[in-house]
Amino acid sequence: TAVLRLNENNNIDTDSVGFLGLGTESSTDNSAGAVIVRGMIDKALREQGKKPLSRFCEVPEFKHACLGGIYALKSACRFVAADGAATGRTAIVVASDIAEYAKGSSGEQTQGAGAVAMLVEKDAKLFELDMAKGGSASSYRGPDFRKPVKRHFMDDYAKGANGKITDFPVFSGPYSTVSYLDEVTQAVEQMIAKSGKTPSQYYKDINGVFFHRPYHMMPLQSMAHLLARSLVANPESDKALLEKLLTKAKVTLADVQAELSQSPDFFECLEKGRDPADVSKATSALARAVRSDKLFTDFQSAKMSLGNSTIGSFGNLYTGSLPAWLACGFDEAAKKGLDLAGKEMLMVGYGSGDAAEAIPMKAVSGWEAAAKKIDI
Repeated sequence: TAVLRLNENNNIDTDSVGFLGLGTESSTDNSAGAVIVRGMIDKALREQGKKPLSRFCEVPEFKHACLGGIYALKSACRFVAADGAATGRTAIVVASDIAEYAKGSSGEQTQGAGAVAMLVEKDAKLFELDMAKGGSASSYRGPDFRKPVKRHFMDDYAKGANGKITDFPVFSGPYSTVSYLDEVTQAVEQMIAKSGKTPSQYYKDINGVFFHRPYHMMPLQSMAHLLARSLVANPESDKALLEKLLTKAKVTLADVQAELSQSPDFFECLEKGRDPADVSKATSALARAVRSDKLFTDFQSAKMSLGNSTIGSFGNLYTGSLPAWLACGFDEAAKKGLDLAGKEMLMVGYGSGDAAEAIPMKAVSGWEAAAKKIDI
């Protein structure tokens, strides 16, 4: 349905589509991937009296937890920039998942399901990505959030009603949270280093930030964590504010600086019986103080509010979470008549296991026409 809407709204020349990428962690087949989606699309297009997708089309599937959709998007951009550059070939990316949790688990309230389809062209109509200046990070985290096949044969694994095969993950909520914060930090700070700016200056200049959103508080925790680190990285930039926040957090600058100078292996911590959260207690306390301060509420209102209320009703879409927030944000901006053209923004993707991507983006001139077609 998402691809059909994309096709209808943008009058896509299906002969030009040379890449159909699927990002998902809810695949129903361990052999075939996006080609199954292609079959569904082709059948539906024929039923509408339209041409199917080009026979000469790549159909890869991307898997890395919730980051699979962003990996698919990056690969689609590379296809358009390389293989399709001379001939004007385009790409379609689908990020689709079912986020299903056992009844009574801590993840149950975050459940969601959906699909987002994106058209990638050489000449962007909505926003453009600067992948060369992006940041990437990954670390093996072990049991933060997994879907091992073996779980279906474990006695204590929740079974579905009426013979339904469930797709519940095996996860540790607190460990998943600290893993998210750490990996996103690495990707974002690598990206900022490429920009030539200090973190504080970058956050001041940026016009909008969109995160992978497993639940409402996670992006807020992450941004507060990043802002706390930026204050400590340059303690003289706003000394009075930093001192106030350190006092509120009941930690010292030296405590936080000592933590930021380390790069612990979280999985190794677990193997040795140590709680990974212990390695950043002072930083976490400072981040909580930041989150309750006007510094953060102003940042959130100015740079994280677009599409916020709408995406909040979606639930977790796994690979579709970040693309859906982007869609909600641009949809709201168009309806409000905001001026986004040429303004720097940031998308931050994350997938458990874990890995993160931070990619600078800009709305292009005339973005409003494309945004109005989203119509959430």
